This record gives sequence, structure tokens and C-alpha cells, in this order.
Amino acid sequence: MEVSPFERLLSPEGQQILHEVAAAEGSLDDLALGTRLRQAGHPVDLVAAATGQAALRRRARVKLGADAAAMWLTPDALEQATRPAVAVHRGARLQADGVRTVVDLGCGIGADLIALARAELAAHGVERDPLRAAMARANLAALGLPGTVEVADATEVDVSAYDVAFVDPARRDGRGRTFDPDAFSPPWTFVSGLLDDHGVAKVLPGISHDLVPDGVEAEWVSERGSLVEACLWGRRFAGTRRRATVLGTHGVATLTDGDAPADAEVREPGAWWYEPDDAVIRAGLVTGVAALTGGWLVDPHIAYVSSAAHVPTPYARAFRVVDELPYREKQLRAALRARDVGTLTVKKRGVSVVPEALIRRLRLTGSQTATVVLTRVAGEGRAFLVEPVA
Repeated sequence: MEVSPFERLLSPEGQQILHEVAAAEGSLDDLALGTRLRQAGHPVDLVAAATGQAALRRRARVKLGADAAAMWLTPDALEQATRPAVAVHRGARLQADGVRTVVDLGCGIGADLIALARAELAAHGVERDPLRAAMARANLAALGLPGTVEVADATEVDVSAYDVAFVDPARRDGRGRTFDPDAFSPPWTFVSGLLDDHGVAKVLPGISHDLVPDGVEAEWVSERGSLVEACLWGRRFAGTRRRATVLGTHGVATLTDGDAPADAEVREPGAWWYEPDDAVIRAGLVTGVAALTGGWLVDPHIAYVSSAAHVPTPYARAFRVVDELPYREKQLRAALRARDVGTLTVKKRGVSVVPEALIRRLRLTGSQTATVVLTRVAGEGRAFLVEPVA
């Protein structure tokens, strides 16, 4: 979509078409609806733009929640947009740090601007793409939020007047998605320069620890069990070196390297098994889970923790160990069939097993449901029948 068709969508005629598209949801597919709207005399390009926006809003519901119904989107911008819970967490942390003004460099369609405005921060967006900038302005207006947006190159903006310079570099080039920081836009050299002072950067959760500049805090964030991003906090805001933040029904839970001993005891599994959250694993804080649960590692190189007692924690999922099963496939099949297992979940770490392929080969037909953990213990492959704890 170009800026001109988008601006026409904001007109009374465009809004009427969008209203008709929303009213017809579930009763007509996009092709039939488009045909009906064109036959009613609406311009072809405006109909295409409206039905495209309606489809994007449907896709966005899972990621953006209720706001999606009023927001303006592009496919790439939706993919990069921050999840609301994560953006809210970041806004709350900035507010707690005494921040009042933020410039969002490369604001896209304004997902972070929305959260910053709701945190009562004065937010200004900078976006090089005129269409995304126009959408960011329209999204703030549609949700009744303050904030300003300008079309400019983020690398040419004076950020000295703001308490925070936030940047979410685009991770696409001419060939598609890129994992090379030097190919980000703005480039990594610019991002690291901001982090040397009052910058905050959203980055890929797979970022290497070695890429995090000295004096900068790396925070890995998961939402509802899914690792969604890493955020780098510049020298002015860094409170630790590594942090894992888990967002869920319990609220916000955060674990830092100050909570994680350098080493943990390694020994045989006990009565309870813990699978650390992915944010904890990426932050390298598995020993923190061992310390919180009074537990130990089952192998020095495997991110599983075991303990003698059940200690609920937001940083790991707990499993009760029911029994140890044979590790070899033929004997494992026999043991599961003897337990009348038909539906199997396989969790594995540190062993060369493809769970889906193994489940197909086992050909289980029983009436019971079971979970099996396949992993290494002291370097040896082992299998354990476990029971998940809600």
C-alpha cells in the first residue's frame, strides 16, 4: 500500500468500506466481499486496501489483542511489532527509572509508542517509511493517545533532548530476514553508540552474549512461556549484566545474574524435574532455578534442574518423576505399551532425538496420556516418565 490509498482509507468513504468489511466478517470470504463492494461502486484500489487491512487486523488479534481492531498495519510492520505485554513491561520499567521523554527511532506502526503513551511518557516517533509513519500517527489517534511522529532517518536525529533513545532496528534486507547485526537498519554501530549512554534497544532473542557491550544489561523476555525478545539497556539504565523476565498470569517475575550462582551441584535426578523458561536459559541463569528450588543440575551441560521437593517457581515448569524408563527405543516402546499409553509428549534436551519422529515409530495405541523426558545424565542418555504440574 502507498500513502495515498492509506489516506483515502481514513476518509468517510474509506471508513464506510471498512465498516462494511467488518460487518461482513464470517459471512463472506474476501473475494466475494470485494466483488460486492466493487459492484456497489466503490473504487477498486480502495476496496483492495480495505479488505487487506481487515485481513491484517484478523491476523493481528493474537499478537496485539483488542487494539488490533482499530490499528493500521502492514505485514512486515506487524511481524516486527512488539507484543503489548512486553511493551507495557518496558514502559513501566522506564517510568520506574524516572524517565519522562522518549524518542522511538524507527517506530514502525507505533506499537511501542502506544505502550509508552499509556505509561504516561512523552513519546516522539521517528520513521523513515512515510506509510508506516502515517500509520503510527493514525494508530495513536485511533486509540486516543498522545504522541508525535516525524518522517526522518533515525541516524540523523538529535536525541540529546530525550531521557531515552529507544531503537528497534529493522531486521530485513533485500533478501528477507537477516540475523547479521551489521545488516540491521539502523546498523549495529549506531545502536551500540546509543547504548553507551541513554539508549535502549529491542533485539533478537538469539543475540550472542558476546555482542552485548560492556556495561550494558541484556534482558531476555518471555510471554506465556514463549521467548519473544531481548532488550538491551544502555549504561545509564543497566541494573545487572543479564536478566530473565517472565510475563504470565502471575504478573512480572525477573531473575538476574545476582540470583544465579556461578556453579551448581551435579548429581542424579531426584523426585522432581524442572524445565527452565527459555528466557532463563538464554540469559544463562539456569543455576538460579537450582538455587530457588534447592535443586541441582542433572548434567553440567544440560538446562534441566532436579530437586527432592516441589518448589513452585515462575522461572521453570515442574514435573513429578514417576519412574525411569528404558532409553533404548524397543524397550521404551514395550514399557509404554505396558502402561497403556496412546498419547505421548516427548521432551528432550542434549540428545539427538526428533520427538515427532520417535512418537510415530513407537506406534502407541493405548488409552492413557504420558510425558517422557529424554536427556543426558552425567553424559549418558536416560529416559524418565514424568507428570506435569499445573
